[in-house]
Amino acid sequence: MFRPLRTATTLALFGALLATSGCSSLAEDRADAAVPGISATPSSPSEGEGAADGFTAEAPSDPDTVEEAPGKASVAIDSAPLPDTALAVLATLPVKGRAPKTGYDREVQFGDGWLDVDRNGCDTRNDVLARDLTGISRSGPCKVLTGSLVSPYTGAAIDFVRGPGTSSEVQIDHVVALADAWQKGAQQLTQAQRVSFANDPLNLLAVDGRSNAQKGAGDAATWLPAQKSFRCEYVARQVSVKANYGLWVTQAEHDAIAAILSGCSGQPAIRSSFAPVVVVPVAPPTPTPEVAPAPAPAPYYKNCTAAREAGAAPVTAGQPGYGRHLDRDGDGVGCE
Repeated sequence: MFRPLRTATTLALFGALLATSGCSSLAEDRADAAVPGISATPSSPSEGEGAADGFTAEAPSDPDTVEEAPGKASVAIDSAPLPDTALAVLATLPVKGRAPKTGYDREVQFGDGWLDVDRNGCDTRNDVLARDLTGISRSGPCKVLTGSLVSPYTGAAIDFVRGPGTSSEVQIDHVVALADAWQKGAQQLTQAQRVSFANDPLNLLAVDGRSNAQKGAGDAATWLPAQKSFRCEYVARQVSVKANYGLWVTQAEHDAIAAILSGCSGQPAIRSSFAPVVVVPVAPPTPTPEVAPAPAPAPYYKNCTAAREAGAAPVTAGQPGYGRHLDRDGDGVGCE
């Protein structure tokens, strides 16, 4: 059976992160303003998950601040595959209807900033850009300024250039959208779990902005990547994320995912290394079986006078209170 990673170290680490991170907008870490030559302006958040990549920035004029990186970043933030297949894990997810969207507020419920979940000094957004893009250049050790992306959703190649008019071409998508999660169990998560969910690299992909906008907060029943060869991995990530955080699927979503995974039944599920608290769905309490009350003890009459005073005389064999000491002639009737 699929079991999320359980470590006390992760709990302590995430607590420290929440206490010290100083979260900013989900669009991007406010540290942009502290980098020489970088100017950042937040875009307007929208229901689409593309709003998570809303900050844009201009490249610094000083080339000495740029570090060339010919390949992918060395920071490993992908989680390890599990022996369970995504299809097997899907079978463990509860199937329910959507909960009301009442109370959903993206920044309030899921935090307003990217965390440094792997404690490498860089926020999650820049880690994901460094993970998913090739040929990157950076300002300082973290901020990705340029790079190349082959969008997993379309297969199209995109040249990423950080800037007010270009950053939105590559966006960071929540594979399981935050609004979708809110309606399928995240309302019962703690704030720490929801902030982890929003920053978990397992749930984040760098993708083309157009696909991200089209997806919005859709699930597998309403939206799938145009590139069919990526659909197995895409829904396997959704299943893995929902299993790690104790979320459920709708019947239509379950059926859509099952149909895709039936063509790639060996697709592995993935363990999250960043969930701060193990999420275990709460089973309904087992009803206590009713226990029949113990029968009242049979009355005992010391003699016929006591039996008569109790209104029990005469008392026959087989009735409560009958005794041979009351039936002197042994005819089965006492205290005649």
